[in-house]
Order: sequence, then structure tokens, then C-alpha cells
Amino acid sequence: MRREEKNFSFEDIPGWVHFVFIGIIVLVIAFSIFKLVRWNMGTAELDTSDTGSLEVEVLDQVFLLTDDKKAGHEYDDEETILFLGNDALTYDKGETGVAAQIASKLGATAINCAFPGSTVANKNVEFSDDYKLDAFSFVNVVNSIVSGDFSLMESVQSSFDDYTYTQTSWDLKNVDMNKVDTIVIYYNAQDYLNMRIGMNPDNEFDPVTYRGALNSGIKALQEAYPFIRIVCMSFTMCYAYDSTGALVSGDRVDFGNGKLTTYLQFMIDVSGERGVTFIDNYYGTIHEDNSSEWLLDNIHVNAACNEHVAQHFVNVIYPNGIGKN
Repeated sequence: MRREEKNFSFEDIPGWVHFVFIGIIVLVIAFSIFKLVRWNMGTAELDTSDTGSLEVEVLDQVFLLTDDKKAGHEYDDEETILFLGNDALTYDKGETGVAAQIASKLGATAINCAFPGSTVANKNVEFSDDYKLDAFSFVNVVNSIVSGDFSLMESVQSSFDDYTYTQTSWDLKNVDMNKVDTIVIYYNAQDYLNMRIGMNPDNEFDPVTYRGALNSGIKALQEAYPFIRIVCMSFTMCYAYDSTGALVSGDRVDFGNGKLTTYLQFMIDVSGERGVTFIDNYYGTIHEDNSSEWLLDNIHVNAACNEHVAQHFVNVIYPNGIGKN
């Protein structure tokens, strides 16, 4: 007797199998979306005693100096770090400040040559006595260092009541760059808050733009001191007033040149293009839920935040200790 063959049909599949299959597809899609959103928001873990943990991705990118750039330079047994910046370094110049805490953790020499209220970019294309603070912008500080001409800052330093400008100008002028091992560039969000232009697509070195000034300054340092490692440290989150007068996070306010995160991306891009290390202090540090415990006001950070930033720097730049990286 011949057995009748039956052709297979999807209709023969039990209904529950369809539901299981559809469920698997939905789970895969949902997981993919979750991973994408999490990647955009971050995936590393920040632990604090008061706020618990927040999952974010810290966007550090590390570059080491090549042997050819180190060649011909005599390194001593002392690690010397030159800090360039603004209030991020000057608001607390004591033992709880970022520079002092880094020096203490490493047993290194920290030279804090930051200027209060200064920005990375210039306000004016040509220097004007109407805005003397431009003499201490990052791009002009670098120009003074590489040229050895400190006359611009010396000519205006006495115009400020704060003696820091005079003292730091003197300190910077007397730095022996041949002994400097690392230059740290650490500015808070003053460029964003002071509405400095973000970038000029027609001039990648435009000194009145944040991106251009940063690019120009780093390039000049690399050409003058190829043996010095350069590290860009990003600003932390800060607050700003929106068009309604409400105080909100800087990543939600655009003054016409982009949000705070736009400036963050400029620093990331320039660091990558110039091959210098970038340390992310934006993600994984202050956010709106813990800002009351990390910020002294809308922008300046407290000692606890300085300690976090300092430890992060040490972990990234000297993971194996001084002289072993």
C-alpha cells in the first residue's frame, strides 16, 4: 500500500511557534535600540557615595608620543606637568584644586599657569584695549610661550585687580619648557557662556573660534615642542539661562553657536586630528541629578569634583605610574 505524501505548509506550524518567533524578533529589535540609545548616552559606570551609579560612556581617547618625537630629548627623573586654562584651574589653587591633587597623587611637579576668566578663543580678531582679557586666551598664551615674547600679557596684567595675572605671567615666562613632560589644557565652559564662535569652515585656525583657536594653539605647541605630550581635558557640565530666563543644563541651551555638547565635540575632533589625548570630564562626572553635590554655583566645581577629575586624569595618563607609559 502506497503511503500518501503530504506537502509541508506554514499553516501546519502551531500558532504558539509564530508567537515565539515574533517575540524573539521584537526582543532583538528592542535590545538593538536599547544598545544604540545607551551608546549615545554612554556605557561606563560612575560610582558616587551619594548618588549611586549612572551608566554613561566616557569618551576618553589616548595617544602616546612616538619614539621619533621623543628622540634627542633628555628626560629627568621628575615628572613636570604644565597646566594651561582658566577658572577650572584657578578657582581653587590650593591643595584641593585639580593641579595640586594631580601633583599629590603622582608625586609630580605641577606648574599652574592658568588665567581666571580667560577663554580658548579670542573675542576680537585684533587685540583691543577694550577687551584686555584676550591677552590671556589660550591661543595668545601659546603664542607667547613658543615665541618667548610675553609683552602683550605684561602690558595689560596690571589692569586687573587680581594679582594672579601678574604672578602667572611671571611664572609662565620662567618655565623651562625643556623640563616639561606634559601640557594639560583645561578650560571650563567660558567659551560657550561667552558665546565665542564655534568654528569657521573657511579657516580651521581662526583664533576667534573655539575650534580654530584650539587647533592653532595645539599645532604651535607640537611644532615647537614635539617631545611634550599634550592632553586636552574637557569642561564639566554647567548651567546656563535659556531665552525664558530659566536656568537649565548647558546641553539644552544654544546661544547661536551650538549647545555645550557642540563645544565638547569640537575638542574631541581637534584632539583626534592633532593626535593628542582627550580626557572626558563631561560624561561620567556632573549631571543634573548630582550637580548640587558637585557644583559650587552654576559652573565652578567643588573639591570633591576636583578629586574625581584628578583621579580620572591619573588613571588615564599614568595607568602604570610615572615613566612607565
